[in-house]
Amino acid sequence: MSHLHGLYEVAIRVKDLSRAEAFYCTLLGLEIGLRDEKRRRLYLRVGGRSGMLILQEDRGTWSTQHFAFRGDVSDFEQAASFLRANGIVVHGPVLLPWMPARSIYFADPDGHDLELCAPLTA
Repeated sequence: MSHLHGLYEVAIRVKDLSRAEAFYCTLLGLEIGLRDEKRRRLYLRVGGRSGMLILQEDRGTWSTQHFAFRGDVSDFEQAASFLRANGIVVHGPVLLPWMPARSIYFADPDGHDLELCAPLTA
């Protein structure tokens, strides 16, 4: 299927929707698109209208996931300092020559492995 142009949304499970909302909205700056209290879901805008992250409250047992946000290398130092100042452990930056990209890694309150990835020009 050659008509794919990118990834628009990703849904992840979280144990506590309020705690996850504080992390993703207050700390990372994502904007609420839609709150679905009946299904305990929060639809967050990533990069304006370019993508969505859906938080689904599920207090059961599940595996953590990995996903990356796109960023700029020029913002890495400030982003890493901000995250560390808020008690978040940050790893990197790491050079990924095969992409090529530079990334920093950190985790959300549920243990999902998050990445801030900056594609580099070849």
